[in-house]
Amino acid sequence: MFKELIEYIAKSLVDNPDEVVVEEVGGEQTSVIELRVAKEDLGKVIGRQGRTARAMRTILGAVSTKAKKRVVLEILE
Repeated sequence: MFKELIEYIAKSLVDNPDEVVVEEVGGEQTSVIELRVAKEDLGKVIGRQGRTARAMRTILGAVSTKAKKRVVLEILE
């Protein structure tokens, strides 16, 4: 559920949607969503002063609160 949400948002933002890779490393209480994009798309995913990344984390936080689980988004190079 969380993985698909981040994948959809990221693919909508980047120029190379085929290179978007999202992995979920899950535990009982906390999950980590790892997002990898093409090097030239990294700026689009992070946004100016991190605004886009912060917005994605806010959406993820709202969804995870409803599911009563903690989810962390990591954007990897």
